[in-house]
Amino acid sequence: MTDDTTKNGPDATAADAAADAAAYVENDTVQEETAQPDPLELLKAENSELRDRYLRLAAEMDNLRRRTEREVKDAKSYSVAGFARDMLAVSDNLRRALDAISPEAKDAADAGLTTLIEGVEMTERAMLSALERHGVRKLEPVGQKFDPNFHQAMFEVPNPDVPNNTVVQVVQAGFSIGERVLRPAMVGVAKGGPKAEAETNSVFDEKDA
Repeated sequence: MTDDTTKNGPDATAADAAADAAAYVENDTVQEETAQPDPLELLKAENSELRDRYLRLAAEMDNLRRRTEREVKDAKSYSVAGFARDMLAVSDNLRRALDAISPEAKDAADAGLTTLIEGVEMTERAMLSALERHGVRKLEPVGQKFDPNFHQAMFEVPNPDVPNNTVVQVVQAGFSIGERVLRPAMVGVAKGGPKAEAETNSVFDEKDA
């Protein structure tokens, strides 16, 4: 058998086929290795995702903490609202009792009646002081512009000397607790004076509109 026969015979064909197969396997292995994701990039992506989750959780916990603190503060501030509202009725009765005594009767009162009047006045002051220690404050609306959030208009008083819708009389005292109105003040408002800023109608006209 000659060298040419060896090179061009069946053995040569088999060798070429084996070489092609080996090259194909090697190329396929290289492609698979190339398709594999970089472990470092995977770790970076996972770290970024975990960081985002942590930041969202931290924000949610901070919002929950603030909301809880606000609710606790509100509970402390307004827990006595119902009791304070009941105590205002007692304070109103004390005030009515004092207002029922005319100045002439006070001047002509004997020692016993004078002591009684002073006792009622002291009781009223002590009650209002106790309520104030718990955040309940008396509204002082006279001279202020009517505010429907704090005042309840009962009537109008013709008075050209003060701006329209200015509170000029208090029928029943109003009170607030914290930033909320415990009871609006029942008031009389001026009518006929100069218009207040950005005001075109009276209180009653606005309510009827």
